[in-house]
Amino acid sequence: MSRQKQSELLGTAIGVLLIGTLIQCAGALKHERLVFPDALTILRAFFRLLGQGQTWRMMGTTLAHLAETLLIAAAVGVPLGLLEGLSRFARSVLRPLVSFIRAIPMIVLIIMVMVLADYRDVPVAASALMLIPLISEATAGGCRSIPQELIDVYRMNANLNLMVLFRVYLPLMAGYLRQAFLEAVGTGMKLVITAEYMVQTRNSMGKAVFSSSYFNEYQDIYAYAILMVLMILLLSEAPAALWIVLKKRKRRFTEPAYKAYTGSN
Repeated sequence: MSRQKQSELLGTAIGVLLIGTLIQCAGALKHERLVFPDALTILRAFFRLLGQGQTWRMMGTTLAHLAETLLIAAAVGVPLGLLEGLSRFARSVLRPLVSFIRAIPMIVLIIMVMVLADYRDVPVAASALMLIPLISEATAGGCRSIPQELIDVYRMNANLNLMVLFRVYLPLMAGYLRQAFLEAVGTGMKLVITAEYMVQTRNSMGKAVFSSSYFNEYQDIYAYAILMVLMILLLSEAPAALWIVLKKRKRRFTEPAYKAYTGSN
C-alpha cells in the first residue's frame, strides 16, 4: 500500500474517532444520553441493524430510488448542459429556471411534487429535479472548457452529430461529469431519504428514520446515519476503483501486443 493511501486511511480513521468524540461530548454537555447515546450504544445498534434482513430491504429500496434519480437527472441534465454549452442563447433562456430550481428549498419542492404526483413517485421526482441543475451546469462547464482548436478540427471533417458528441465532447468532458456524479451521489442520497421521510415510503431508509425518531430510538438514527455514509462512500468510490481496474487490465493485454508489434523488449 502506498504511503499516500496509508495517510488517507489514517485520516479517515481519525475523522471517525472525532465524530464519536463529538457525540460523546454533546451527550456530556446536555446530560441527555437518550438523544446523544454513547458511541458503544450506537455501534451495538449499527451491528444489530446490519444483521436484520429488513435493514437490507430498506437499503435496497433507497438505493433503487437513488439509481432512478441519477438516471433521470443524467438523461435530462446532460442534454440540457450540452445545449447550454453550445448555445449562448439557450444558456440565457435556461439560466433563470436553473437558478430557481437551485434556490428553492427542498422542503418546498417536495410539497409541490406531493401535490402534483403520486406519493410513491415523490422521492425520485423531487430528487431528480434538484439534481438536474447540478449535472447540467457541470456539463455546460465541461463543454465550454473544450479548446476551440479541437472543435475547429472536427468541424473540418464533419458537422455536429451523435458520433462527434460521444467521441469528442463527452470524453473531453469526462472530468467534469465524474465530479458532478460524485456530488450527485451524496446529494441525491440525502434528498431521496428526506423525501422518503416526508411521504413515509414503505420499506425505505427515510421511513426507518421516522419510525426511530417516533419511538425515541436515537441510537438507531445514528446507526442509520452511519449506514448512509457507508453507502455514499461505496457508491462514490466504486466507479473510480472499477475504472482503475479496467485500465490495468487493458494495459496488461495491450502492452504485450504493442511490444510484439514494435519488436521491443
